[in-house]
Amino acid sequence: MLKLSVQELVSGSAASGVETAVDPADATAASVVAPLVTLPEVSSAGSPATEPSVVGVSELVKAADLHARAVAAARAADAAPPADPPAADPPTARTTDTAADSVQMVTGRVSSGFGGRWGRSHNGIDIAAPIGTPIRAPLPGTVVASGPASGFGMWVRVRHDDGTITTYGHVNRSLVRVGEQVAAGEEIAEVGNRGRSTGPHLHMEVQTPRGTTVNPRPWLDGHGIGY
Repeated sequence: MLKLSVQELVSGSAASGVETAVDPADATAASVVAPLVTLPEVSSAGSPATEPSVVGVSELVKAADLHARAVAAARAADAAPPADPPAADPPTARTTDTAADSVQMVTGRVSSGFGGRWGRSHNGIDIAAPIGTPIRAPLPGTVVASGPASGFGMWVRVRHDDGTITTYGHVNRSLVRVGEQVAAGEEIAEVGNRGRSTGPHLHMEVQTPRGTTVNPRPWLDGHGIGY
């Protein structure tokens, strides 16, 4: 019996001009030894007694080639520079409204204006709104009156920085005390129906620093106050 290793067969193929993909630097690929192939005895007539068994030779050659390619791919991956990490999303811009917000003194409907009414002088305006509707200071100032008041049932009065005094009558509830500093837009009271009133509303008056009661509408409009 003649026995040849697959390694010898592969070496023989290389000598005959067949290229292999095995990397010479890969010691692992070079150390692969295939199982022995048993060649049959030759009879005296010169013909083999049986067919030679070559099962597995091509598969081993393919495996060695795939292994060599895998080694080469791994080396190429190691040599490649690391990929840059994905860029982070830019921070969300925060918007800022720099425009000054006008104060909404009260939200309602003007139901009665300034001047003569029912044979007497009406020194303010009436703004109809549901009971509990917030009343806000139109400008910064100091509370000079808060509590019960004749005719109004309950009121709040605020002296502003220029000496102007604003009055809020028929309020349901006062939220401030005398001497308290209030800011523009700060809630000072709630719309009510106290005193001599024909329905829930705010009676609002404006008194100049000289003590003259004027029409509140031009004053409110001139300061950009909503009502």
